[in-house]
Amino acid sequence: MKTVYIFLFDGFSDWEISFLTPELQKSDKIELKYFSLNGKKVISMGGLHIKPDFSIKAVRLNQISVLVLPGGQAWEKKSILGLEPIIEELYLENKTIGAICGATIFLGQKGYLDNVEHTSNALFYLQNFAKKYKGQDNYREKLAITDKNIITANGIGPIEFAREVFKNLQLYDEDTIEKWYQLFKNGIWAE
Repeated sequence: MKTVYIFLFDGFSDWEISFLTPELQKSDKIELKYFSLNGKKVISMGGLHIKPDFSIKAVRLNQISVLVLPGGQAWEKKSILGLEPIIEELYLENKTIGAICGATIFLGQKGYLDNVEHTSNALFYLQNFAKKYKGQDNYREKLAITDKNIITANGIGPIEFAREVFKNLQLYDEDTIEKWYQLFKNGIWAE
């Protein structure tokens, strides 16, 4: 059993995890857990009221297979405080961290993107919001990419982001993941 933790906060971009979470939830190989800084209800950018499973204090780092960080303007405003120790420890332990859209700002600011191929909303976006970012030589114009233990995605790539997480978790075999991708991305159903 692998455990995926998803960090929620007020204003998180709900659509960026909307293709990811149903597949993880229905799998008998995955335990899906949602947390926020204080464990209280959050309201997504789309207005969904969500009660996380627990607060950051109850996170068990040794249980995490993948940590997912959805985007949202809070990353640009640098208003998410208190998550740093968890991400630092996961990074040092080579645990997988997936960041989409604005969440890539945090990884860029902390230097986690300096030595891995990565993407975001745009190179200038990272340079503008993550002033300590030095990974421009490893930036790739892709919707999503995985390198080592880091998964990054553009905010308009939630399907590609989900595919990268599925591959990392070995949720399905590669052929099944590709069929899933073609269905949700291009409307192509293949037996």
